[in-house]
Amino acid sequence: MKSEKPDIDLKITNTTRRCPIGETIGKRGMEESRIPVLSCEGACIRGEIARQAANMVAREAPYGRGCHGELITVPDSSIAQWFKNADKVVLIDGCFLRCHGRVLDKLLDQEKLIQFDALAVYKKYGDIFDVEDVPENERMAAARQVADYVLTRLNEGKGSDDKTLGREIACGS
Repeated sequence: MKSEKPDIDLKITNTTRRCPIGETIGKRGMEESRIPVLSCEGACIRGEIARQAANMVAREAPYGRGCHGELITVPDSSIAQWFKNADKVVLIDGCFLRCHGRVLDKLLDQEKLIQFDALAVYKKYGDIFDVEDVPENERMAAARQVADYVLTRLNEGKGSDDKTLGREIACGS
């Protein structure tokens, strides 16, 4: 029998502050019915490739880039409301650990969170941590590969595996 680990509780200091551009982007995302895109923001090469891939996906209609920091720490912000009210949210995690996916499982309706594991798409750099150890052209090529995969799957009405849109588990996990 597999032993489940208990959830981790995290307390975050609340704020009444708002990011002006975050408010603009969140309101625009809701007004234009854009599908929010988030990514891993990890410091390693996997996080960087996922981040660049999310930027590429978000440049395509009907998607838009959002800030996970605001979603998590400013729950009443326009960005947070955009994510919470969207029909779908796309997440490109950097690897099989699904760090952002595991956090968002508790913040968003799991049925609308569509998750992708970037590393499972490009399958390189498993022994590298530092972003600078991979030439920029290779980083961007891997990000483009991930973005194309994500866009293809979304255009087919699928997530990262053969399930229909809805709760998707990152491929490779």
